[in-house]
Amino acid sequence: MITNRDIIITGLQPWELELGSNCVNIAQEFAKNNRVLYVNYPLNRLTAIREKNNPSIKRRIQVLNGEIEDLEKINDNLWVLTPKCMQESISQLKPNCFFDLMNKINNRRFAKQIQKSIKKLAFNNFILFNDNDIYRSFYLKELLKPSIYAFYLRDNMVSVKYWRLHGDRIQSQLMHNVDVVVANSTMLRDIGLKQNPHSYYVGQGCDFELYDDTKTFEIPKDLSAISSPIIGYIGAIWSLRLDINWIRYIAKQKSEWNIVLIGPEDENFAKSDLHNMKNIHFLGKKIQTELASYLKHFDVAINPQILSPETIGNYPRKIDEYLAMGKPVVVRKTNAMEVFSDFCYLADSKEEFLLEIEKAISENSKEKAESRKIFALNHTWKNSVEEIYNAIQKVENLNKNL
Repeated sequence: MITNRDIIITGLQPWELELGSNCVNIAQEFAKNNRVLYVNYPLNRLTAIREKNNPSIKRRIQVLNGEIEDLEKINDNLWVLTPKCMQESISQLKPNCFFDLMNKINNRRFAKQIQKSIKKLAFNNFILFNDNDIYRSFYLKELLKPSIYAFYLRDNMVSVKYWRLHGDRIQSQLMHNVDVVVANSTMLRDIGLKQNPHSYYVGQGCDFELYDDTKTFEIPKDLSAISSPIIGYIGAIWSLRLDINWIRYIAKQKSEWNIVLIGPEDENFAKSDLHNMKNIHFLGKKIQTELASYLKHFDVAINPQILSPETIGNYPRKIDEYLAMGKPVVVRKTNAMEVFSDFCYLADSKEEFLLEIEKAISENSKEKAESRKIFALNHTWKNSVEEIYNAIQKVENLNKNL
């Protein structure tokens, strides 16, 4: 346990993110025993132009114009800083030396804003915790001089187009330079180990308050007309994440099954022939507090994840939510999902995925449901953050002995 310390968090997820955020949950857990400054990512010029009507961007511009305070107190231990600076849009700049020069300029602007809050809040001997922000936080170790710099690797971001030009090079250098790397999947931990021997798997946390299976959940109206067995998915319905072909195959092979998909769709799903299939039901985006009511009435919960560099190392939080409600869960087999192998059904192909759903339906029991719940409920933010603390303290103890 780390207590009575100052912790600064930078990352890719803004404090106000509607879909929920690993980093916000970690910040809230840190703040139970430490003072925490959560730093929103700074605005860049292209985003300011392209998304000028986005309420979040409008608020950033108000901060830049001095209309809103940049430092907001959330509680006695937690503050959120929205940096009062504009960043240059550099992700596609060439050559590398020009990118590095402009990135250092951006880092200096960013660091200057953080330093103002450090002084105002009288932070000292602080830990810097970076959630996947490989560009804007690259030089913060030398600019802010934290006692420990921890890098949180939770997604294989460098495979995404935005980071493809410079991401792998910059992330590798960053992981080499930081004091400790913590990852929420074993595969991402192994990526960290290639650059830094102080790389640790810290698991994943989940907030189970809304997924309490002891509560009574009435069946939602738009689900009540759909007959069992209901094979359900909750989350972003994006072709970057989900395999349209697998969903189509299951629906065609099992016309007596009803596949329910809940969440926002991307263009590929919205235009797909899945909408013409009678046993596939797109119920749209729901508010967070409604989701457990839908999940409660699924017969099987699924994650037909597409296999790609972007997804292969992911630890989907939805799996813990499914299991916390006692549901049988069928997922695409990946290295990250191996930790669930005793409690989920893992499949390598669409044919195997269908067979595993059949098995999940036929084998389900109260005993299996209880074992799933017990397993999932160990994956709390408290437990994950304790693993982060352990990793940081190992490095601090090594440094003391040098």
